[in-house]
Amino acid sequence: QVIARRGRGMMQEAAALLASIREVGDAPSGTLRVVLPVGLPPHVLTPLFAAVRRAYPRLHVHCRFSNDPLGEALTDIDIAVHFGEDAPGGHWISHVVLRVREWLIAARAYLDERGTPQTIEDLKHHELFAWQAPGEDARVWRTWRGASFTVEPTLIATDIHFIRHCCISGLGIGLIPDALLPDPGLGPDALVPVLPDVVGQERPVRLSVPAMLSEIPKIKMVVERVRASLGQIQG
Repeated sequence: QVIARRGRGMMQEAAALLASIREVGDAPSGTLRVVLPVGLPPHVLTPLFAAVRRAYPRLHVHCRFSNDPLGEALTDIDIAVHFGEDAPGGHWISHVVLRVREWLIAARAYLDERGTPQTIEDLKHHELFAWQAPGEDARVWRTWRGASFTVEPTLIATDIHFIRHCCISGLGIGLIPDALLPDPGLGPDALVPVLPDVVGQERPVRLSVPAMLSEIPKIKMVVERVRASLGQIQG
């Protein structure tokens, strides 16, 4: 089985290499195939796309969203954006481009009505929403000290932005990755952290490229452009 998996991986890499567009010239052109996690906020993706278009006007982007970006076939990917502390094994070259906090958020109106939890035990009396990360149990939450505890969420979803909007609407408390950027049309206090020094963890955001495509100039240039743009957004 191990040999079979390695064989499939090599075949996928070879097919990806043959399928990738390799234009001759200084500026990237052709089509760049990008897969991203479901639920990234549009107001973050829009300036990134604008930056790539300004820098490389001959480049077209085919963007897809997936619950598990690394689970997609290598033949369909030039760049995968995903969360993960460790670099993916096997046929990938990976870069950490951003580190975001995963923590609890809620609308101030919800907390005014239901009360603000002061302990982990208090969470049992609230509507809880959980993001389903690939390969993880959404019912197991972590503390900043590295411990874990189990909850019974009323909503589990792979779409981060959907959970965030449920929180904005005052429906409950959500545990999601948060880039700490303002939501369009909302005041800075529309969402507030809950137990910010107790519950949560850091989530690295990675750009991963199939290993056999990693030295193609088109892909290298776009990866560097996105890394620089994300640094400006976070800074």
